[in-house]
Amino acid sequence: MSVPLKVIEDIIDASGIAPVIEDMLPAGVRGRQLSARTLFTGMMAALADGRPAHLTRVLQALITLPGADQRRLGVVTARQDGPHQLTYRQVEHTFRLITRALSKTQPDGAPSDQLQRACDQLLEASIPGRVKAASTSLAADWTDVEAWARPVTHNAAGTGADPEAAWGHRNVNLKIARGEMFYGYYYSAVTMVNDENGPAVPELTRRITITSCAADPAAALASVLTSMPAAGLALGDILADSGYSHRIPATWASPLRAAGASLVVDLHPSDRGPRGTHEGAIIASGNLYCPCTPAGLLQLVPLPPGAGAADVAVHDQQTAELARYKLGLHTAEDADGYRRHACPATAGKLRCPLRPASMTLSRDRPEILAPPGHPPACCTRQTITAGPQIAEKTRQKHHYPSAAWRQSYRRRTAAERLNAIKDTATTSIGRGWIRLTGLTPLMLSLTCLTAVRNQRILNAFDNRQGDSTQRAAGQPPKTRSRRRREPAGATPAPP
Repeated sequence: MSVPLKVIEDIIDASGIAPVIEDMLPAGVRGRQLSARTLFTGMMAALADGRPAHLTRVLQALITLPGADQRRLGVVTARQDGPHQLTYRQVEHTFRLITRALSKTQPDGAPSDQLQRACDQLLEASIPGRVKAASTSLAADWTDVEAWARPVTHNAAGTGADPEAAWGHRNVNLKIARGEMFYGYYYSAVTMVNDENGPAVPELTRRITITSCAADPAAALASVLTSMPAAGLALGDILADSGYSHRIPATWASPLRAAGASLVVDLHPSDRGPRGTHEGAIIASGNLYCPCTPAGLLQLVPLPPGAGAADVAVHDQQTAELARYKLGLHTAEDADGYRRHACPATAGKLRCPLRPASMTLSRDRPEILAPPGHPPACCTRQTITAGPQIAEKTRQKHHYPSAAWRQSYRRRTAAERLNAIKDTATTSIGRGWIRLTGLTPLMLSLTCLTAVRNQRILNAFDNRQGDSTQRAAGQPPKTRSRRRREPAGATPAPP
């Protein structure tokens, strides 16, 4: 077992979900041999060994424990006719009771409040206290999870053996136009990343949620994130791709800002560039710009992956020049989302004849050679007020797509590495990984898998930190023994 049994039991006990779920289960005439705590222990033990999330594998993980652990966990109990070992029917019965208690009365493709709360507590318990406050930044992403059931027809939603599953779209490393359809669920997760200019942290998964493909995964994840401050977890930077930022503001950007988060997102191509005006100022890529901003600068887009050093230098020079035309933030955003902006000439970022004081600035700043004949409000007033609806979808922490934004957004690759759980070389969550239908069994199994993965990530991070410390002290890193593999067809050496 790659994760010790004591670590698994400590996670379950720290989460406190086992006694809560036990109170939700109906009392039978004869007491159950398998408790909720032991069932979760078996699920995590099976997944820690790289086994699929089958109940037969859960039973196998429990009955192969040492005898003392089996008696302590209730896998083997004493009866009048002798010791009795746990059976598959008992595992199936307890899991069915837990699934029924945590499911909604009317399934709608989203987890119940009890299920989401239990999964949140289990994942939070898998993160040790020494790293809980190491960072407040999170990287978000979602991926596809195929259902075990198959639909009756391609166009029928809510039919077949799994009525909560639906048809969804996945890219499979291709362009969106060349993607493919799948039948199942969306698995959304947020991963810890280091704060800007902060120390490295282990990329532990802090929250997950499962939704039907008929629901919006961004809105479902936003509701999970906005509940974290109530649990004492402050929200810092939230890094997400254009799949999240392109959603309507009411389902993603606005609730996260209200919860205290700072967005660092990539913009969808249809959200980039000029998108109207406000008091004469140009609204572009989430910012307000001078009406005399060169049109070419307003069309800047992020650098493609693998850009050369010369291209990076040119791009950074252009984004720095664009930032000089951006209206400065005169006052911070108030509780209602209103903020005041000042002309860049009054802020000393450029020279403009409409602001005589700015013409005394040095000539290394851009100069407005043809100011508007009828100056708008942004050119005549000291400040203008922008409400929360101005650039509500695209407004973010850094000037897009500047070098500061690029460096900050680069941390989002941690969310992509979480998708390694779909790799067939490790624990693949492809179709057949779990042979149960419904959202609740899938989410419970994925939560246990993610909690186990957190322990592996933490151990690998601690080993790298230890090696780095030894190198800094001038000592060679500790070597790890590797099993020698004989080449194919080699004759074994005689004894």
